[in-house]
Amino acid sequence: MSEHSNRPPSAHNAKAFIRNIYCVGRNYRLHAAELGNDVPASPMLFLKPSHAAETLQGGNLRLPSGQGAVHYETELVLRVGKAYYPGIVADELYAHVTVGLDLTLRSVQDTLKAKGLPWLAAKGFRHSAPLGRWKSFPGGDALAATDFGLHLNGREVQRGHIRDMVFSIQALTDYIGQAYGLEEGDILFTGTPAGVGQLADGDELAWRLGGEILGRATVAL
Repeated sequence: MSEHSNRPPSAHNAKAFIRNIYCVGRNYRLHAAELGNDVPASPMLFLKPSHAAETLQGGNLRLPSGQGAVHYETELVLRVGKAYYPGIVADELYAHVTVGLDLTLRSVQDTLKAKGLPWLAAKGFRHSAPLGRWKSFPGGDALAATDFGLHLNGREVQRGHIRDMVFSIQALTDYIGQAYGLEEGDILFTGTPAGVGQLADGDELAWRLGGEILGRATVAL
């Protein structure tokens, strides 16, 4: 069962409302290295349409077929609870946290990169931003005391920790807030650690924060 999460906010679905989806590329050194990319000197950002997002706690994750490999990239995801202003600390700005997948059509992305074109076709397709259940944001110190990860067919394939980010949550907050703005309902994919790989039809996915599973899905290609 999936729940699309781009409806306007209301008393019962405020946590699910999504406005903009900011994504950070190459924010873990080992991930940049595994794909042969340089680590950027400033945050490297791209966007996904809000239609790409859905909350999954079971059921099928429907993905494109016939466009080459679809890769998983597990990420800590933050949801903004109020408008950004210069000087605000991240603990005051973010209302919720979850874990999600930045799904990528890797062959399509490689072609776009070679031509110097935007990544929308590789990163912004429908269902390319599956999310787990939202939890109240516990603060940066609490997040620093835990990790997040992905299990593929019962085997852990990714594990990440915010201490390994190139740009911290606060640095990302200030960069994005000042350059583009952050408002209630915006969400931020903070980057993926090493260990990305290809998905196959029928794969069973479970992504977690600490010891808690927040999302599950079965891949349908």
